[in-house]
Amino acid sequence: MPKIPTHLAEVNERIARALSNCGRPADGVKLLAVSKTKPASDIREAYQAGQRCFGENYLQEALEKQEQLKDLTIEWHFIGPVQSNKTRAIAENFDWVHSVDRAKIAVRLNDQRPPHLPPINICLQVNVDNESTKSGVLLDELDDLLESLSNLPHICVRGFMAIPAPRDDFEQQQQALLPLANTLKRLQSTPEIQRHHPHLDTLSMGMSGDLEAAVAAGSTLVRIGTDIFGKRQ
Repeated sequence: MPKIPTHLAEVNERIARALSNCGRPADGVKLLAVSKTKPASDIREAYQAGQRCFGENYLQEALEKQEQLKDLTIEWHFIGPVQSNKTRAIAENFDWVHSVDRAKIAVRLNDQRPPHLPPINICLQVNVDNESTKSGVLLDELDDLLESLSNLPHICVRGFMAIPAPRDDFEQQQQALLPLANTLKRLQSTPEIQRHHPHLDTLSMGMSGDLEAAVAAGSTLVRIGTDIFGKRQ
């Protein structure tokens, strides 16, 4: 059996087991295959094995792959840092953006989204460890940022993304993510937030090393690269 379909099946089994272990529904988590630095042929192989959602970090590389794979119905997620000079191409070519960390970027994505396309789904990147070297809004700034994005018809705020500092212990991994999960629950039950952002349903948390802890903490989307495609070139 080819290695990518085998690895994909193994990752899906890990997700299913993690969901079962914490009593969550079997369809509670979506798998995002992170295909940065991997050739279009690898994405095609994963697609043929049933994977539909792919995440890319580097814009030019992603655009080249999209051109090579335009015969496939892929849901494209941009998960790398978003610079102002890249927003137009991202708005025109992606379904999701996970790494929005300031209002300026959200406004540009909104203004540059082609009108014939549905609103672009965005996740606000949250710096859960308050690390000075990491991008992301702080937890206590989320309410204000959401309020500033209330009247942008061409974006759809779906939730939050986090890249926590590496931890080896399951409990520590879970504890690092629980505050963000609890914040989402609070905002989902805040009438004013729900009025402006009725589709808040996504926690993009968890990678190869902390998948199980992220699922236990409430993740709805995990971003897996190495365990599907192998180590980066």
